[in-house]
This record gives sequence, structure tokens and C-alpha cells, in this order.
Amino acid sequence: MSTLICFHAHPDDESIATGGTIARAVSEGHRVVLVMGTDGRHGEKPNDLAEGESLQDRRRQELENSAKVLGVSAVYWLGYHDSGMTGWPQNDEPGAFMAADVDQVAAELAEILRKESADVFTCYDWHGGYGHPDHIQIHRVGHRAAELVQESGKSLRVLESTMNRTRIVKMMKQIGGGEFDPDGPADDGNPFGTLEEEITMAVDVSDFVEAKRASIMCHASQVTDSSMFLQMTPEMFNMAFGEEFFIERGQPGGAQRGWFL
Repeated sequence: MSTLICFHAHPDDESIATGGTIARAVSEGHRVVLVMGTDGRHGEKPNDLAEGESLQDRRRQELENSAKVLGVSAVYWLGYHDSGMTGWPQNDEPGAFMAADVDQVAAELAEILRKESADVFTCYDWHGGYGHPDHIQIHRVGHRAAELVQESGKSLRVLESTMNRTRIVKMMKQIGGGEFDPDGPADDGNPFGTLEEEITMAVDVSDFVEAKRASIMCHASQVTDSSMFLQMTPEMFNMAFGEEFFIERGQPGGAQRGWFL
């Protein structure tokens, strides 16, 4: 059996981007480890925080609950602050992940990859799916950490989690997407996700969409961000999340069905 390590920016990213993949890997007997770049402190703030409870405290617990639902074996927190969206004042806060030294963070991550004897490692595509500064940093740090591990002679398969823009556009036309335009500018000014012709693997997680939905529901504090997913009918949810998409450098595009474990 193999060890899969998934590197994510904020609590709930693990659910939305790779929840089905994690559940499938665990069901097949593989070991899955999560590494979280930030604490999510600048997400949606719920009205029911207890006295003395911070948003990052709540989101940390939600992530731990999600990890249990998915069957994750271990969770590591790198300890950086959520940087907020592009242009927010929080971008300049001390400890913001987007401003952290890439080589320094990559060295921390590489130690985890070695300690856990990672066989497969996932990070994000070049613009983090939609241009969030922390997601872009996950891409940079993830690839640098993988290089450090590989330079030491360890074999490590690296895949970038992404969203299939071609599929999303098609689905929006079928069900009506309101004002959301996947082809329009995302947080960094680039279109949302990746074209299907550039995606190298579509992972079938249709048997694990309920685990994915349950994982998303663990992140109740972020209901504004996730409510669209949770309001979907089971059929619509399966259409949207029955596959998860990855890019592996050097492999052909076209989003062909495959599996990396």
C-alpha cells in the first residue's frame, strides 16, 4: 500500500478539491496524510463563535472532523496565517502564507514528506484554481518541496489538483449558473480552473460522493462558501463531483480516466 499526502491551503479545501480522492484511497487501504498551509482565519465568520473562540480555532476543529470523516491518518499544520484574497489588507499581515519564504516553507514540507515516506503528493495547479494567493503559494511550495525530496533520491509522484473549466461551463449551461462565469476573470484575473484539454487525469470518485458531501458539511462555519454545493440534489452533486481532476507534468491532456495509487 502507498502513502498519499495532500497539501492544501485552508480548511475545507481538502473536502472540495480532493475529498473523493482521499476517501477512495483510504477505502483501498492506502494511508492518507493532510498538510495544511494556513489556519483559515480570514474565511467567513459565523455568528455562533463562543466567547474566547477564534475563527481559526473553529476551522481547525472542522478540519479535524473532516479528516475523521474521510479516514485521514494524520494532519500537519504549517502554522501560517490565511492571507485573504488578492488586494486585501491581510495580504500584508505578519505570518501571511503568501509572503512566506518559499524555500523555507518547502524545507518544512519536505521533512514531512520524508518522515511520512510519501509515494504520491498533491498540490495545486499554477494559479491555485482561481488565483487565491495562498493557493498559488501551495503550488510554489509544493513543487519546491517535491524537488527537495526527489533530489535526495526518493521517488515521489506529483499531481496538481485542478478544476475542469470545460466541464463546469457545460454544467452551468445545463442547470443555469446565475452570475458565475467560469470563463471570466477569477481572483488573479485568469479564468477559473483548467481547460479539459490541459488536464491529464480524471479520477472516478462517484462511489465516494457521499463521503465528500459529509466532509464539506463538517465546515459549517463556511456555509456561505459551500452552500451552493450542499443545496445541490444528489444527482447534481454527483454530476459536479463524481470526478476529481489532476495535472501531472509530462503527461498527455484530455482528462482521461485514471488513478495514481
